Amino acid sequence: MGDGAPWIANQIARYLGSQARYLVDFYHVCEYLAEAAPTCGGGEDKKEWLETQKNRLKTGLLEEVFRALDSYQEAGCIKDCDAPVRRCYRYLDNRRDQLDYAKAIADGLPIGSGEIESAHRYVIQKRLKIPGAWWKEENAADMLALRINRANHNWEHYWQSKKAA
Repeated sequence: MGDGAPWIANQIARYLGSQARYLVDFYHVCEYLAEAAPTCGGGEDKKEWLETQKNRLKTGLLEEVFRALDSYQEAGCIKDCDAPVRRCYRYLDNRRDQLDYAKAIADGLPIGSGEIESAHRYVIQKRLKIPGAWWKEENAADMLALRINRANHNWEHYWQSKKAA
């Protein structure tokens, strides 16, 4: 999961290939939809319009979202910075295969990166930023690996594999 930056998806494809699927963080997609909402939803209806699009994404109705945006796209002569609907459409269109929120939800996976992004506080910083502590880079990397194993409930498996090796 990531913010939709092409380089992240490229790295996942390069290193993990068909073993992984990349999902754009739902919050980031909603930021684009929220910018388009005043034009597409108009006035008081913009909140309702936005909620409808979010629900469509969560239930696998991506093409419905494109139809809701399509007729409101700004003319090509309008600068991109003044064309929130066109920006939103392009952002989604360039990431069609990275928006399968229905499958992620069905598989019990998160669709937002908030939990992942906040993990640095309780996984990394809690141990590595102890007052007065300092680390060599290679030792910090080892400590981080241990913390990640513990956070992912792989502690016993990790030590069993070390013992077996």
